[in-house]
Amino acid sequence: MGETTKMTPAARRILDTASELFYSKGIHAVGVETIASEAGVTKKTLYDRFGSKDQLIVAYLEERDQKWRKHLFSCMDEVPDDQPMDKILRIFDALENWMSTRNKRGCAFVNALAELSEETHPGRKVIIEEKKWLKELFASLLRQLQLENPDPIAEQLFILHEGLMVTYSLDIYERGTAGAKETAHMLIQSADYKKEEA
Repeated sequence: MGETTKMTPAARRILDTASELFYSKGIHAVGVETIASEAGVTKKTLYDRFGSKDQLIVAYLEERDQKWRKHLFSCMDEVPDDQPMDKILRIFDALENWMSTRNKRGCAFVNALAELSEETHPGRKVIIEEKKWLKELFASLLRQLQLENPDPIAEQLFILHEGLMVTYSLDIYERGTAGAKETAHMLIQSADYKKEEA
């Protein structure tokens, strides 16, 4: 489809409508007829702009990824670059803000992955790459802290992040983000750090 910022007005309406319906009702529960009707276009226009429902799903996931990264970096940019520990903890704050404002049904990528059972579906690649990116973001910040082996800690932080997202959507935690940040801090503090050369 290309850059979502260069869409025609009709394509923009289609994607906005599909994004809302896919997230709130589920990908399989929403057909192209419903999307076209609610977007005020014909099915032909939808197919002309996106080619297929599968490609519309890809566009939905790609744009959601872009929005999440923009939100995350906006929150992280409030922390000076020379404070990687605080930047790591800010990721959890950004998640809480993201979930509390407009994303009550949990992670759109995990939800979509559960529905896209075919391993060859193009949407699965978008989801997997997004998760790999987040794990690598943790790893890159940990490397700034001079950890001996940051990858296992990055994986633990990633799992903690994903778990927080699930429990938030279920509304079953009491301390949530505060508890996750304390756990993240303990994981990092317990890690081995590189010894400074004499």
